[in-house]
Amino acid sequence: MTVNYIDLRSDTVTKPSPAMREAMMKAEVGDDVFGEDPTVNILQQKVADLLGKEAALYVPSGTQANQICIKVHTQPGDEVIMEKGCHLFNYETGALSFLSGIQPHVIEGIRGVMQVEDVKKAIRPKAYYMPRSALLAVENTHNRAGGTIYPIETIRELHNLTRAEKMGFHLDGARLWNACVETGISPKEYAAYFDSVSVCLSKGLGAPVGSVIAGSKEFVEKARKFRKIFGGGMRQAGILAAAGMYALDNNRERLKDDHAKMKYFGRELSNISSLSIDMEAVQTNIIIIGVENTGRQPEEVLAMLKAKGALLTMGNWMSVRAVTHLDVSMDDVKRAASIFHELFG
Repeated sequence: MTVNYIDLRSDTVTKPSPAMREAMMKAEVGDDVFGEDPTVNILQQKVADLLGKEAALYVPSGTQANQICIKVHTQPGDEVIMEKGCHLFNYETGALSFLSGIQPHVIEGIRGVMQVEDVKKAIRPKAYYMPRSALLAVENTHNRAGGTIYPIETIRELHNLTRAEKMGFHLDGARLWNACVETGISPKEYAAYFDSVSVCLSKGLGAPVGSVIAGSKEFVEKARKFRKIFGGGMRQAGILAAAGMYALDNNRERLKDDHAKMKYFGRELSNISSLSIDMEAVQTNIIIIGVENTGRQPEEVLAMLKAKGALLTMGNWMSVRAVTHLDVSMDDVKRAASIFHELFG
């Protein structure tokens, strides 16, 4: 028997719509390693323009996008400052050490946001026996904090600090589109403060594959070489790039719907006394649900929810995570909320 699960595990589970598949089928293609795929080239220029950067590069995944940027910005033995809960530190399998030979210097943020004074304290003195503080990395929106948005004022202050310290500044903008539609701040304004930006097409935008790196022409040329070294060179990738084009043209504004679904979900769950919900952190399409007071381990909670037809994933300590996306309707969200009430209310 097939179970129709409400899949709240991630916005990566989205599937291409019929219209997106049609765009993929009609895509004009060439060899992208030779720079000859016209659809990839159009996508790259479109993202560069959206972010106000000189150039952009299409890559297979968000992790590869971030790791290529780190590789360009650093030398082995350098240090990258980042927030303790960020994707770079927690969910990229130690790649920054494995691929670039650098070490992370992590800072405890407030809902994922690093404070400028804390970053200042983390920057190393310029002594030969200490690692060089080469790069500061920011994640916007912040996944592990619950989809929280980095305040633009803080980004400006961090930008000024990196200029003064002659450090690189990288934005992991996998869900930058969510921050933009929620705040009304354009991608170009967010990106203006960073030397490099990575954005994802395969999360809330619903494309099946792909992220894009943007920066100066010089930066992207270096990134292209490392994309090849890391095994990310693709050939007739226009079929995939066409999905990304469709996603950018049609699915950015509708992210507001995902945010509305999540805010409804958060309000419903906040009425259940055995769950811990930080509603101030419910800003976009992600929620972290504390389950310590249920008397169950997170793995047990996930199993109980699955048995009732709702799929979630592990969150932070003693919590589970839910994410809304274009393949989950408001009715699905209401049904998921009722399952929580039935189990834990």
